[in-house]
Formats: sequence, structure tokens, C-alpha cells
Amino acid sequence: MNRLPETRFGALLLVVAVALPGLACDPVQPSAPQSAAEPSEGAESDPNVPGVAFVDEALQQRLDRVLASQGPRYVPRSHHLNDDGSPRFTNRLIRESSPYLLQHAHNPVNWYAWSDEAFDRAKRENKPIFLSVGYSTCHWCHVMERESFEDEEIAAYLNRHFIAIKVDREERPDIDSVYMTAVTILTGRGGWPMTVIMTPHKEPFFGGTYFPPRKGFRGNRAGLIDILTDMLSLYKNEPTQVVARAQELSQRVEQAAAIKPGPGVPSDKMIVVAAQNLGRMFDPVDGGFGGAPKFPQPSRLSLLMRYARRTRDEGATAMVTTTLDKMAAGGIYDQVGGGFHRYSTDAQWLVPHFEKMLYDNAQLAVVYLEAWQHTGDSAYERVAREILDYVAREMTSPEGGFYSATDADSPTPSGHDEEGWFFTWTPGELERLLGAGDAAVVSSAFGVTERGNFEGRNILHRVKADQELGSELGLAPKRVGEIIRSARSTLYDARASRPPPIRDEKIIAAWNGMMGAAFAKAGWMLAEARYVEVAARAVGFVLAQMRAEGGALVRTYREGKKGSASFLDDYAFIVAACLDLYEATGDAAWIERAVELQTDQDLRYLDEQTGGYYLTAADGEVLLVREKPAYDRAVPSGNSVAANNLLRLHDFTGDPKWRRRAERLFAWLAFQVTRSPTGFPLLLVALDRYYDTVLEVALIAPASREEASVLDAQLRKSFVPNKAFTVLTDAEASQQESTIPWLEAKRAMAGKSTAYVCERGRCELPTSKPQVFQKQLDRRRPYPSFTDTSPPRFPFERAK
Repeated sequence: MNRLPETRFGALLLVVAVALPGLACDPVQPSAPQSAAEPSEGAESDPNVPGVAFVDEALQQRLDRVLASQGPRYVPRSHHLNDDGSPRFTNRLIRESSPYLLQHAHNPVNWYAWSDEAFDRAKRENKPIFLSVGYSTCHWCHVMERESFEDEEIAAYLNRHFIAIKVDREERPDIDSVYMTAVTILTGRGGWPMTVIMTPHKEPFFGGTYFPPRKGFRGNRAGLIDILTDMLSLYKNEPTQVVARAQELSQRVEQAAAIKPGPGVPSDKMIVVAAQNLGRMFDPVDGGFGGAPKFPQPSRLSLLMRYARRTRDEGATAMVTTTLDKMAAGGIYDQVGGGFHRYSTDAQWLVPHFEKMLYDNAQLAVVYLEAWQHTGDSAYERVAREILDYVAREMTSPEGGFYSATDADSPTPSGHDEEGWFFTWTPGELERLLGAGDAAVVSSAFGVTERGNFEGRNILHRVKADQELGSELGLAPKRVGEIIRSARSTLYDARASRPPPIRDEKIIAAWNGMMGAAFAKAGWMLAEARYVEVAARAVGFVLAQMRAEGGALVRTYREGKKGSASFLDDYAFIVAACLDLYEATGDAAWIERAVELQTDQDLRYLDEQTGGYYLTAADGEVLLVREKPAYDRAVPSGNSVAANNLLRLHDFTGDPKWRRRAERLFAWLAFQVTRSPTGFPLLLVALDRYYDTVLEVALIAPASREEASVLDAQLRKSFVPNKAFTVLTDAEASQQESTIPWLEAKRAMAGKSTAYVCERGRCELPTSKPQVFQKQLDRRRPYPSFTDTSPPRFPFERAK
């Protein structure tokens, strides 16, 4: 099934960049043609790939030694193989640790990783840079690799006339962000694979996404070889125009990154405006926002739940529950193994893009947990558990860190890779595995037909509830549930015998922070110690093993190799996880680690002049611009996460500097938030905390925390997102007073576990009675701007 490349905006595009008006400057001088027979003076050495002027046998031997070190289980990803199965071509990417770069290590393209070596050579030889950016589980990245980068004619042309650079966007989000901005300026949209052609000085003059190899291959679209030919001609024959175009585009990238700070913290009315805008975008039948393709967008759901809590608006809650219900019933959810796929290609959540990303599942686990607290519906608890169990089972390394993703494509029995084959079924397969009776129940429950709903096979999606199905089949709903649970286990075991999708086993600090926070929250909310242990192990692994010399975090880790320097979101998400682990464990060491990391983040990333944080560290590589991430996309902005972290640190420690930094961050984005509030849902979640009176909740047990279990259970199931809480013994509370000042003098009273609920030091009467404690928790304050007039209410009801 053909599907277009994923875009950052939830839409898909194939484009050729348009010419930009020229500006006068020193022209790029074209170089003279090189002889193919003998290397000219200063010529660079290359591996044995098509179209190079000179093969350096010593370099090739070094690359072959790296290849040999991969071990006997290594399978080269290429159709260019020798009779013994060894790869015909091995390029410089074999030395990299990124799974995405290693996927391209046997292309006939003379790939470089992003490096000074590549740009220095481009300057010496006066060649344009061909930059290709993607990630290991990107379906259309694989398509473009098979069609173009495995094509010897295209590879030879690239090798003769360009310096080709391959970048893993997950390892280098800074490169991806800067050049995606350029592509978006040129074309109006962006996506992966991202294709950019630029000068040796890193200034882009052409950009797009996926391109077919030749014109006519997919309709009448321009082919990559045609684009390369046109761009090379432009570069050599009209250098002044190229430089002018590149410099103007670079200036526009700089302008796009420049955000004028506002006069102060945005009003809480922005939360209401964002909720209203989401209401206009909401699909009341299938949930979600807008049409196909549909992305889960968990930050928007988190914002709506907070809005619903503060306004008591059942319509806002209905937007959340309808979306979560439809997603959990759809094909976007793995009905057999748990966890969500990347997005749905249709509006009904039926046909997904089958890759699974760690960051999606981390955010969705938290949203389902919060929905369970907010509504009391146990179905949301079940989905959250299934997500986390899937991650613990299939996405956790032996060291404790979480892997990044699994691919959309998987091998079929015929040996060809097909998207989604691993996850789909036929009626015959179900009957052989389950028997005719149970297969009929499962087929009816999950919409399985002979025709299928995806390439002649079936994506399981829940079309009938247990009660409805039981009525139709004359079975008790309990019996239907038993059959389905047993069938899921059988199908999971059978599926495990299929060749699985490729798993990207690099460990990313930021994403481990996200998933670590999800496990920590779940462990506390659901009283599951094993989830807390998973969280502590993962975050502990990042803090212990993913450090550079000097102590700074690094971005990635794979098979003992540390990757590049860290970025803002690596710090921000790990700080958040440390705070969640403190609340889950009561161990003050997690607060201390959060303060230490936040202090380091401020030192490396803080913009002292206008507030907010840069994506890259002060000593990081200089690109076209040093960006400050603003918008919340599939992975929320590090600034949005940082805003909430700063407020939480203030709520725990009482140190006013943290709140002041949050206020400056809010003010920096005030104009942007006012113009487009729905682009900042997670920042508005932090703003909701800022405008609330945060509860300081301490549960103090006489000698053992288990003595506070009754009160603790009340807190676990209550949706009170804007709180700082801890569950401690008398002795622990005394020890932690210096770290958390509001613990002072809070002790168990009359030998009973005691709850203290305070607001900025003003406390309710301490209580040991669960009913009184619940009333103290349930108090909700309206938004300050709407104390006299209520905000508008939504007309939605939960879809059936």
C-alpha cells in the first residue's frame, strides 16, 4: 500500500523547491572537471564505490575491518551482495553507531556522516553538499533508499559531483530542525526523508522530502537524478544565483528562529482560547482533531483534561474520552501486543503507519493514566498497563535503558519487506490457531473478514464490546472477555514466530526520560512497585552511563558507544523523570538529582537575555542559527517541559529563582502563544499550573509508609495534576525538611498516619480521615480571569 512520507505537521508532501530572489555577493567559483583515471593534486581518498576518482585501498581495508568486527550475526542491508553474501560496497557509515546510518553503510553512495571532514572536502573540491536526513524506522526513508541510494547510476552521479551526507534526525535534532525550517520555508511543508542541497558553507539552496529515482517512476513527479542534474548545473553555471538564494534562505531561517519576547506571562485566557480552538477542530464521531492522517497528539488531551477539571466542563472531558476510546479500539493500537503505532492514515484510527515510537507510547501511557484518574474508567488503566508492559517486555535493554522504536516494515514469508505484515491476520490463520469457535468470536469482536482491510489481510480493531458480542452469540460477557484474553495470548505467541520489524536499539536520553516518567507515574498511581523499579533503572542508567567527560549528559548510547552531545530536551525530560521518581519513592536523592541537572541545564542552555532555553549547549556546534525550540510537536518542546520543571522545583524547594525563570520563559513565548495557542499545548499545561494554587500534600506515617496506605489510595486515584506531594515516615519527613521546607513540623498525629494539604504554606486542618482528605483534594479553583463569568462550555458528549 503506497503511503506518502510522514510530515511534522501531520500532512504529506512531495515538492521541488522554488527559486528565491537573488542577492549580490561573491560568487562560488566552479571547479574544473577531475580526471577519472588519476587523482589530481590534493584529491581525496574514497572507498570502492561507483563514480569515485580514486579508490584508497588502505581506507577500504580499514572499513572492511570495521565490517568484520560486526560479528557473524551481522546482515548487510543491501541488494548489492557478493556470492558469499558479503556486501559489494562498504562506505564510511560502517564506522557509525546510529542504526539509521548503519542501514546505509552498504549503499553504493559515498556517504559521510555529518563532520568537518565532509565540509572541508566540499570546500576544497568546490562541490555542493547533498544532505539526506531520516531515521531508522521511517518507511519512506527505506523506500528512497531502495529506489535511489541503492541505484548505481544515481550513486555514481552523487559520488562524482556531490559530497553526500547522511544524518540521523534522532541523534542530531539540531541539524534536523534547522534544515527542516529551510525546507518548510521553501515548500510550505516538511517531512522525512528530508532532502537538502547546500553550499559547502552549510547554506541550503534546495529542499524537499521524498523523491522518486526518475521522472515517471511515480506519476509525473521530478526524479532525484533529474533534480541532481539541474542543481549541479545551477551550482556550476550560475554560482551568483546559488549564493544569493542560499544566503537569502539562510537569513529567512534566522528570522524564523528569532522570537520577540512579550511583556510578561501570557494570560490564562490563552488556555481557554486554545480549548475553544480544539473544540472547533474536534471530530465528534471518531475523536481526534481534524481529518486524515490522524496523530494521537497527547499534549492536547492533557491540556483539555486540565481545562475540564478547572471549569467542570463535561464537553471538554468528552473530547478526551471519545478520542482515547476510539484510539484504543482502532488499528492504531496493537490489539495483540499493546502499544500504539505512529499515526493513522485514515480518520477512523483504522490503518496505521505501523512503526512504534517510544516517545508516543510514553506520552500516551500518561494520558491514559490521567484519564483513569479523571473519569474513574478502568478501561484507561488497562490500556496504560498494556502500553507499559509492552515497553518493559520488548523495548527495554538488558542495562535498563529503553530502545527507541520499531519499524513499520517487516519480512513476509516470501522474503520481501512489507509494511504491517507482522501485525495483520487472515481468517484462516485465526481458525488454525484458535479453533473455529473462538476464531468466530475473535473475528466478530475485531472486524476480521475474508476480504480484509489492509492488503488482503486484517488489522485487528475492536468493533463490538463484550456485552454486545455476548448478546449476539448467546454468551455471557464474562465468557467473551475470557475468550478474547486467551486469544490475545495465543496470537501474541504465534506472532512472535514471525520475523519481527527492525528495532532501533539506540537509547536516547530524552525519550528515556519521557518513558521513565511514565513508569514512575504509573508505579505510584497503580501501586505497582515493578513499574517504579523499571523507571529508576532506566533513569539511573542514563545518569550513570550516558555522561561525557566533565559530567554533561550525552544524547545517545548503543552497544557501549556514547553518541553526540546532549540537547535541551535530554536534560528537561530527565529532570521531569527525577521529580516523578521522587514522588513515587520519597527518596530525596531524586530531588537532589533534579536540582543538579536543572542547574547544569541552566548553565549550558539558558538564554540569560530573553529567557527560555536554546536547543544546543553554549559550547555546541555552530549551525546557521542557534534555535530555541518553541512549538509542541510529536515530541513536546524542551522549553515546555522546562517550564513545568521549573514550577515543580519551586513548589518543592520554595526557591523563588525557579519560578522567576519559568516566568521569563513564559514571557519570551507570550506573543507566539497569543497568536497560535494550540501550537503550545504542553506549555499551556505548565501555564495551567502557574495560574493554579498548587497543593502541597504530605502524607506522614508513624513508622512505615504502608501505614498510610488508606490515605495514599485516595491520593493515587484523584486527578489533582497541580500538586507537589510526598509520602514519608516521621523520621524521613524530619530528614527532608532542609530540601522541602513545607515539611517542617509535619508529623503523624496521635500515632496515626496524617494528611497535610497546604497552599503556599497555608494548611487545612491535618486529618487521618479519608473522607475529609478527599474533600480537601477535590477543591478546584477557576481560572483567575473567569472568576465572574464562566468560560464557554462545549456541547460534546462521549461518543458511543
